Amino acid sequence: MSCCIKLPKLWAPFFRPGPAYPEASRGYRHDIHLLDYFDPQKLHDLPSGTTLTTTLYQTTGNAPGNLGFVNITNLRGGKVGFAAAAPGSKFDASYVKAVKQFPFNLSVIEISDAVIYPGLLDATSASTANITALLEKAGCKTFASLLASSGVLKIYQSQMDKGLTLFAPNDDAFQAPGAPDLSTLSSADLVTLLQYHALPEYTPKSSLPAKSGPIQTLASSAAGKYDMSVVSQGNDVSLDTGVDKSRVASTVLDDTPVCILTVDSLLLPVELFGGAPAPAPGPASETPVPAPAPDALAPAPVSKKHRLHHSPPAPPMEAPAEAPSKAAADKAEVKKGAAAAVSPMGLLAAIMSCFAFGNLIM
Repeated sequence: MSCCIKLPKLWAPFFRPGPAYPEASRGYRHDIHLLDYFDPQKLHDLPSGTTLTTTLYQTTGNAPGNLGFVNITNLRGGKVGFAAAAPGSKFDASYVKAVKQFPFNLSVIEISDAVIYPGLLDATSASTANITALLEKAGCKTFASLLASSGVLKIYQSQMDKGLTLFAPNDDAFQAPGAPDLSTLSSADLVTLLQYHALPEYTPKSSLPAKSGPIQTLASSAAGKYDMSVVSQGNDVSLDTGVDKSRVASTVLDDTPVCILTVDSLLLPVELFGGAPAPAPGPASETPVPAPAPDALAPAPVSKKHRLHHSPPAPPMEAPAEAPSKAAADKAEVKKGAAAAVSPMGLLAAIMSCFAFGNLIM
């Protein structure tokens, strides 16, 4: 069951613009939807003479505090007044007439004026938005500073009338592990990176899951480079750049045709960050020295036999007193060999002497 309150012509829905009231900033005629049934009899017979009732806007979660409620109160003289739930709100609107009823299901009534809560008409709009101020207030000071220093802020501003969706990384994203050092980028690459964080169209967070295939960015060329895609699961929406994914966190501004959203990490295009970064060189003192070849340290080992063949004889060592020295033994061996060599000659000489002596006797 519900009640639809019809507002006078040319009045906007006097609650902060949100999904329930997409035309809030345009001044069109709109209706306020109460999530309860109110016909003329119920309006004049309110318990305790007053009630707070929920609007459809309150259910979106975009209403600050209890400003998505309407205060309905019986006033003097039989009038029924309508006001915002904020303390001190005035009952500028009153019941006019019943338009249509479907008993206990749907009721359409008309009121005399708009229901306005404090600060509503001061809400930021795309035409008056100060992008850098909004980003700084949302915790994106580093990103706002880069936009101003690089000149990309002017590119964004020139696109706002045509449609712009901005994805702003929060300050923590620039200090996260693995985040690139943007000071190493050339000026042209930095401008391209910042343009990559924006779409040339109005796409609020609720519309992102409907996007399929590659999405063109302000950095995209005619060849289709520098695009991204949307990955959604339940209420979570993320942007996939091909290098990493970044979650769309919150809405900073949603006012057709401009939308500013925050993201949890930098959007890194494949064209700039597709290759794995080369590791930084370490200090010279920490550079490992290559080990020399084994041949440079020591000669290759050889077999025992080979070593005995080429090694010179060891010098003679002094023997104990009670044992003959090695030199004496060698001398005895020499004499023995000599004796062995001479003994056959002596025998021949003896035979010849005997032969000569026999001849003399004969």
